[in-house]
Amino acid sequence: MKTKMFKGLLIVALSTVTAFGGYAQEKKKTVGQTIDKTATKVGNKTAEVAVKGTAKVADKTWKGMMAPDGTNVYIDGSNRKYYVNKKGAKVYLKASQIKPRPKS
Repeated sequence: MKTKMFKGLLIVALSTVTAFGGYAQEKKKTVGQTIDKTATKVGNKTAEVAVKGTAKVADKTWKGMMAPDGTNVYIDGSNRKYYVNKKGAKVYLKASQIKPRPKS
């Protein structure tokens, strides 16, 4: 009888600890995490604008064609086609990835 009661109390205690232990695992955003995320977004946008500005000056824009994400296609000095992604990186394209821009 004592062992059944002890096992029952042990099961109740363990389930209570498990149930309330789940709340301790919730992660809340700190100010540092929010600032880090915002700084990353600003840095990516700055890089994107800088690379696009450089591409407009140094490289040719292929009129009437667009990249898979709908942005401009640029042609560099080696006749390679690329677009600038959201992080500011040049993504070089295959001929099959370049689509004609719809007329509006």
